[in-house]
Amino acid sequence: MNLMKTLAVATLFASLSTSVLALPSLRENVVVTAEIVTVGDMFDDAGALAELAMFRAPKPGTTGIVDLGAVTHAAKIIGLTEFENVGIARVRVSRAATIIDQTTLGELITDDLINRGIVTNDVTPQLYFDKSDLSFNAEAVEQPVRLINVRYMPGSSSFEARFEIAGTDLPVDVAGRIDLMVEAPHLVAPRPAGTILTPGDIEMKMVPLKYAETTGVVGLDQLVGKQLDRPARGGLMLRAGDVSEPLVVQRNQMVTVYLRSELMTLSVKGQALNSASIGQPVQVLNTVSKKILNGTALPNGGVEMTSTLNVAGL
Repeated sequence: MNLMKTLAVATLFASLSTSVLALPSLRENVVVTAEIVTVGDMFDDAGALAELAMFRAPKPGTTGIVDLGAVTHAAKIIGLTEFENVGIARVRVSRAATIIDQTTLGELITDDLINRGIVTNDVTPQLYFDKSDLSFNAEAVEQPVRLINVRYMPGSSSFEARFEIAGTDLPVDVAGRIDLMVEAPHLVAPRPAGTILTPGDIEMKMVPLKYAETTGVVGLDQLVGKQLDRPARGGLMLRAGDVSEPLVVQRNQMVTVYLRSELMTLSVKGQALNSASIGQPVQVLNTVSKKILNGTALPNGGVEMTSTLNVAGL
């Protein structure tokens, strides 16, 4: 039994000795996110030396090559005199990056305009940068880019903005144009006069805010169910003056005229002398008596008399 315990202790001691004596192993490819390359980045099993700095990392989004001599020299300086190397002559060091493009910059500028009250819920800014290929490699951190300031005044389309890009020493200045846009209803396809508009006849498209303020923008609720007053081409931006309430009575149409009292309702046929929408005035010629009756158009296409005549007057 004592012999077995002795063998177990010896085995454990040998295992611990091997672990203690294990050398850091050089890596051939290293990817870092910070400005400094540490021992732990360059070597597996770096142990207590892992957090010590060895080199300055390349710029975000770039790669550098470090030869074995430079690695060995830097390691000796920090006290690492031995390490394992399985035939590596050069170490490839890459620094991870977050790509900052026009979309990211535009979102930050838009957020600033919203916070300043320049952009409201129904207005969408469209940004056009002077340089169309803007792209920056930022350090891969939680906030890779920060907007420092935006110079823009309502009524002026031009802007200038300054950003701080993580991992770069100097701020970045960009400039361009901002078009404030709003959605406006447009006809999907050509429609003849008299068309009763449905949601399928209308699509929303962006138009410049200045143009919309000049011509006037109406909502779908002011168009759906309304009648086109004239033929219209596809793509036309619809305005309040393009539509009216649908006609329920057409000129020269035969209609029923109703005279209502508390006890009875009388009706007579006649010819409409004018077209009218619901609630609009209509003159009707009684084709028998040749008298002109005055009334208002009803939703069913009839006419309700608005003047009190005796029954014989019909």
